[in-house]
Amino acid sequence: MYGMIVMSSTKSYLEMTNAERRAELKVQQRLYEAQKAEGNNLDMCRGKPDATQLNLSMDMLQQNPYDLIYTRKGTDVRNYGELAGADEAKELFADLLGLKMENIIMGGQSSLALMYDMVIKACVLGVYGGSKPWLQQGTIHFLCPVPGYDRHFRITEEFGIDMINVPMSPTGPDMEMVRQYVENDPSVKGIWCVPKYSNPQGYTYSPETVEAFAALKPAADDFRIFWDNAYYVHGFRETDDYLLNIFDACKKYGSEDMVYEFMSTSKVTFAGAGVAVFAASPHNIQFLTQQLSVQTLGYDKINQMRHVKYFKNVEGLRKHMRKQANYLRPKFDCLLAGLQSGLGTAKIGSWTNPNGGYFVSYDGLPGTARRCVQLCADAGVKMTSPGSCFPYGIDPEDKNIRLAPSYPSTAELYKSMNIFSTCQKIAALEMLLGQDKAES
Repeated sequence: MYGMIVMSSTKSYLEMTNAERRAELKVQQRLYEAQKAEGNNLDMCRGKPDATQLNLSMDMLQQNPYDLIYTRKGTDVRNYGELAGADEAKELFADLLGLKMENIIMGGQSSLALMYDMVIKACVLGVYGGSKPWLQQGTIHFLCPVPGYDRHFRITEEFGIDMINVPMSPTGPDMEMVRQYVENDPSVKGIWCVPKYSNPQGYTYSPETVEAFAALKPAADDFRIFWDNAYYVHGFRETDDYLLNIFDACKKYGSEDMVYEFMSTSKVTFAGAGVAVFAASPHNIQFLTQQLSVQTLGYDKINQMRHVKYFKNVEGLRKHMRKQANYLRPKFDCLLAGLQSGLGTAKIGSWTNPNGGYFVSYDGLPGTARRCVQLCADAGVKMTSPGSCFPYGIDPEDKNIRLAPSYPSTAELYKSMNIFSTCQKIAALEMLLGQDKAES
């Protein structure tokens, strides 16, 4: 087992002469061949829980099923009824999000399915206050903060909605760019947002950014903010980022109808058996409940009650998340230490250091991401596809790679980051040498 390998020179790669870069490339290529020969099978593709993390929720399945079947008002959750969900579940998540029960519809196990569903409904049936369905209005556009969540972009691409990249910063999207598009172009119908511990950077929108969203005056009468609050309770440091409640901000501007908020317990309890939450203004809730009544007679209320009885209240949910934080924090520490040890001196990239969420975003030198990911794959380390954090899978600079430390063990992470560092160095050196050759 090799140790953490650093450069053979103390110079950064940008400071090296071409002769020094060629010599360094040979060193890293020899190391890479040794790593490759180990026959690794390591997976850093997606931010999914491992079995040990999932085990933290197993006690939820030990509850007496007869304690779950009646709500406090006597509804039998095994039967039809309560289209918007069990009151206890709506109350729990309304308390968590700082809302009222009438702002909540409980979904199935996936918030992604709810987002997909809301896009379909807007495209085919329209939204509250809109003149006609989106697909009857010609070419329409969505704003996409980048890098962002690949599955958001795949939903909009699925329905032929054109996507516009909006740069992200540590305080959120470029709000002047957002404002210009939203307030001047009626073909802009929505924007994807992961406002807390964003995917993949782990950024949290500042209060000023949330306020700017609430203050938007859309040119379209059917514009919607898709507020995917997936990581709202997923802090893992002592200091949890603060996110301003967007509905509180909207009240000042009378813009509550503009927001669709989503969250789920997919990474709180079980990724395949959580509960999903949709939050919106009373106007939107009433409008969408009417549409929903044609689609279904209700989602899984037994699972909703299972979660309510297990957590009991918001503090119970947060106590559970502190267990997860204690489990995930060492994995992030391992990944970040590996990046610093392996690549800190080379100065060929930068990375985020989030307080929560599931990812670290790495930016290498432009033109190196695809080469790095391919080298990793050949050495037995599966990474997220390069470009996946951008609409249409195209990273304009080919530099961003999403790192997901939750699924591998710390030992696997240590090995994965060794290999990743080697591949980053090779890709950077090849690019620098090729660039210098092209310019000479």
